Amino acid sequence: MPIIAHNPAALFPRYRNYSHAVEVTADSRLLFISGLNGYLKDGTSMPETFEAQAEIIWQHIGATLKSADMEYGNIVSLRTYLADPQYDQENVRLRVKYLGDNQPALTVICCRLLESKWKLEIEAVAAA
Repeated sequence: MPIIAHNPAALFPRYRNYSHAVEVTADSRLLFISGLNGYLKDGTSMPETFEAQAEIIWQHIGATLKSADMEYGNIVSLRTYLADPQYDQENVRLRVKYLGDNQPALTVICCRLLESKWKLEIEAVAAA
């Protein structure tokens, strides 16, 4: 299934691991992954640090993709909610770690999250 990145020259330069738009052709499977947080498997505990929470979230995304017979390269869109802009550089580092050369459409939003202990939440769309 071809995934086509659209980065028109008329727009500003794109960021790391990012495309201005991503086209998914017809006859594709789409997987919409709800916003995930850093809860451990018990559903009640999570680490305190941003990095540890983000690692758990990316592992949750990986497990969800695997359940649909997909991988990180199938992600076509990401929306990341950061509790504080101070986490942006670490967020980018981990996104590059897990996405490699994949450059999905991407939005990062800084906002107050539902639980004060959450440092971030990530939702994704994948296609195959």
